[in-house]
Amino acid sequence: MKKSFLVLMLTVIVSAVSCSFTTKIENDPDKDRILIDLISYVLSKGHYDAKDINDDFSKNVFVDYIDALDPLKRYFYKSDIEEFKKFETLIDDQIRDKEIDFFNLTYERLQQRMNEARSLYKEILEGPFNFEKKESINTDYDKLAYASNKKEMKNRWRLQLKFNALSSYYDKVDEQIDSITKNKNFKRKSAVVLEEESRELTKTSLQEYFEFADDLERKDWFSIYINSIVEEFDPHTYYFAPQDKDRFDIAMSGKLEGIGARLQKKNDNVKIVEIISGGPAWRGNKVEVGDFIMKVKQEDEIEPVSIVGMRLDDAVSLIKGPKGTKVTLTVKKVDGTIENVEIVRDVVELEETYAKSSLVKKNDKNYGIINLPKFYFNMQDYNQRNAAKDVKQEIIRLKEQDMEGLVIDLRDNGGGSLQTVVDIAGLFIDKGPIVQVRTKGESPEVLSDKDRNILWDGPLVILVNELSASASEILAAAMQDYKRAIIIGSKQTYGKGTVQNVMDLNRWMRSNDFGDLGALKLTTQKFYRVNGGSTQLEGVKSDVVVPDRYSYIDIGEKDQENPLPWDKIPAADYTLWDGYIDFDQTINKSKARMATNEQLKLIEENAKWVREKRDVNKYSLNYNDYKANIELNEKQAERFERLNDYKTNLTFESLPYEQDLMKKDSILKEKRSRWHQNLSKDVYVEEALSVLEDMKINNIRRSKNPLTLKN
Repeated sequence: MKKSFLVLMLTVIVSAVSCSFTTKIENDPDKDRILIDLISYVLSKGHYDAKDINDDFSKNVFVDYIDALDPLKRYFYKSDIEEFKKFETLIDDQIRDKEIDFFNLTYERLQQRMNEARSLYKEILEGPFNFEKKESINTDYDKLAYASNKKEMKNRWRLQLKFNALSSYYDKVDEQIDSITKNKNFKRKSAVVLEEESRELTKTSLQEYFEFADDLERKDWFSIYINSIVEEFDPHTYYFAPQDKDRFDIAMSGKLEGIGARLQKKNDNVKIVEIISGGPAWRGNKVEVGDFIMKVKQEDEIEPVSIVGMRLDDAVSLIKGPKGTKVTLTVKKVDGTIENVEIVRDVVELEETYAKSSLVKKNDKNYGIINLPKFYFNMQDYNQRNAAKDVKQEIIRLKEQDMEGLVIDLRDNGGGSLQTVVDIAGLFIDKGPIVQVRTKGESPEVLSDKDRNILWDGPLVILVNELSASASEILAAAMQDYKRAIIIGSKQTYGKGTVQNVMDLNRWMRSNDFGDLGALKLTTQKFYRVNGGSTQLEGVKSDVVVPDRYSYIDIGEKDQENPLPWDKIPAADYTLWDGYIDFDQTINKSKARMATNEQLKLIEENAKWVREKRDVNKYSLNYNDYKANIELNEKQAERFERLNDYKTNLTFESLPYEQDLMKKDSILKEKRSRWHQNLSKDVYVEEALSVLEDMKINNIRRSKNPLTLKN
């Protein structure tokens, strides 16, 4: 999938790892050359399916890189592209010769064109828009030609800005009508005033956008160039600049060291947008959402450092730090007062990363559901908190509540650690293979559960959707091949059957005078089901297929650029689970229920409608036509409103240990309340519980002993 600088993070977690090199080193062209040379070497030696870096490769990189720099075609002119094209078949030579002429040319030209765009948008927004004029905008930018001259470019910007302002204008008119309806004394604003306010909103939005762009340094744009090269190998090979690697580690482990707040750049100020529950800032209760951090002082420094106007990443580097160290923040409070707040940094756990469970009663029987957002682990120490340990603990707790059946919810779970999958799968089966892994040119390695102990041998259902990927697919596939669980969800899962390793590029250097070089995540292996099939491109096909909002949207591995092909290998030696006596009958009963479920029929209709609307790319800039189109869409959408009204008769509750935590943590209580409310309206969870209820177990194998644990 193409990357765009428009998608770069606006919000950064205050985390642990510090980047101490200087701006001079960061923007050193010699470092860029070394980085290109090093990455191309690692790719050629380490990638599962290394590509030849030739003229065809160069052409593909050229297209993707230019598109990443200017996806909306609002900066580069046709003449720029023609000038760039002299490098179209030379990027491979640039890589081989450690040259960066192409990058230098595009970077300098982009900075020039962005400065010109600043003047353009300000000039356009000086005058009013005519919302009575009949004109339209086409947002299919892939088919849009590059502007030939400044007049065309100005008109392109005008249409886009008018489109943005028209949206705000429509909202303001609608809000005013609503206000007048509720209050006859409401002071009505003229259309001229509302149009002016809409333009001001558009101007503010553009100012914030360009302020963010101003924070990007040469090295940030160079990362886009590098990734246009490495993603030509496959969609999951990616270069992490040092601070990006820091964020990746946090995402994988769910832990960070810092003050426990999320920050955002607002104009030239750093604003607190979230206090992480349980973290130092939350415990201290001296800062709050909406506060601005003005200065930062370390415990061994005399004078604080002002962070007003500083790059957000640089400000974050000053605020974060190791557990046990102190930092003093000069904070402008929401009420306008200024205070110095001392915070002792600590390990902060991101609760939304971790597994969570709930108990639900159906027909006087207790069932459990475990939601697993990702297969998390600590990349430096697997023995620390990880998904397998947490899932195991939640199962033990649910068994203590006399659980009769278990649902594992892997919807939207994009994967994570391979080892955690093996450990989790082993909680449900006797010893045996879980997944096969093959390195190029070598025989497949079988990763097995070698422990005969089974933590949960009762009914098991796994929920998946189109965004269940990688490690999620391994678990679902293994449980399906063993006939250990019934898989309910989309026609097929994401289809990512590859394994990535993150390589620290600094370790490849004998000596390094350039500072931190970052890391490369590259595809090194493919994994296969125990039956020998691959999930690559094909995913895992559910036993019971149910429609969802993604059913008609192209979001799988097969829809990405440069995916590796599907193949298969011989099956591993494994024995089917013999704990069920009505496996196929249960699946057929579930299919019959789903075929007549009115809620699912409506969900499928909605999915088709969403796909239809996604394909629309021409919009009128005439107010009356724009309004008529919105009203038509709203009328069409009325038939889907009852989707939100769906309610089961199921009640979900937290386990006793979590109820104790909620007495001290209102944020956790609110999060769980919302989760339980969503579960009570979830038709997929409702069916999963019906399946659990239908599944008959061979009582000889049945055990409720919570002490039957995996070692």
